[in-house]
Parts: sequence; structure tokens; C-alpha cells
Amino acid sequence: MPQIDIRTEIESRVGIVFDLSRSIDLHQQSLSDTNEKAIAGRITGLIELNETVTWEAKHFGFRFNLTSKITELQKPNMFVDEMVKGPFKSFKHTHLFEEKNNLVVMYDKFEYISPLGILGSLADRIILENYMRELLVKRNREIKKCSESNCWKKYL
Repeated sequence: MPQIDIRTEIESRVGIVFDLSRSIDLHQQSLSDTNEKAIAGRITGLIELNETVTWEAKHFGFRFNLTSKITELQKPNMFVDEMVKGPFKSFKHTHLFEEKNNLVVMYDKFEYISPLGILGSLADRIILENYMRELLVKRNREIKKCSESNCWKKYL
């Protein structure tokens, strides 16, 4: 099972970074180039424990729908979203937040299993793992940028 780990340092307050990470609106903005849109469940605002969101997006020239659910949430230090329906066999994305030396350190742990058995494993190594890492890094850049400016007021 591939696992992607990302660490992002942000000059802000932990509550702001935590909430921006749960913002449906900021998520859509950060991945607008894939036309990512919330189409069902929580479609705006901050997603909460046991809520779902269905995303529609275009990746690799194909349109996909993916529904995830917040399965754990401990404000403002951690939340977990897991796929309940979509193109992966499974995924679990753990978001951790920690204040250190006047910074917020945001950790992402993204674990997933691709469909199609051995073909999926091959696709992971060739394309998917790097593609997913880049999507997460891009999203984190937007969270950082928004957290470190007054932009966060637009979403919270």
C-alpha cells in the first residue's frame, strides 16, 4: 500500500490552519485546474465529523466522482477522511497539526490502495504516487498562503 507523507510549516495559528484544511471552498479553489467541485453531502463551509462530501474532478482526461467521510476529528489537532466510494480500492488521509517554535506544522499521511491489482500497483509506481503527491503539495501551498495572509477570513 503506497503511503505519501508531507510536512508543511506555516506561520499562523493552529486553529486557522486546521479549519482551512477542512474548508470545502478552499479545497475547490486550490484544485480548480482539475475542475474539482463538491457536488453532494457537505458542499460548502467546514466539513465536520461523520459528514461526507462527494467530489467531481477531472484527472488524466477522465471525470471521476469520489465520496469521502470524516471518520475522526479532534479539534484543532487531527482529522481523518476516508473514501467511501470512488476510483481507489481505498484511501485514508490523516491530517495532523502541531504548534512548534511559533509555527504550525501540518502533517499529511495519505495511504491508498489502487484498484486493478497488479496493474494498479504498476500505475502507482509509474504515475499515480507522484501525481497524488503533487496534488497534496499544491493544496498545502494554498493552505499555507491563505493561512499566512488575511485570505483565511474569506473562508472562516
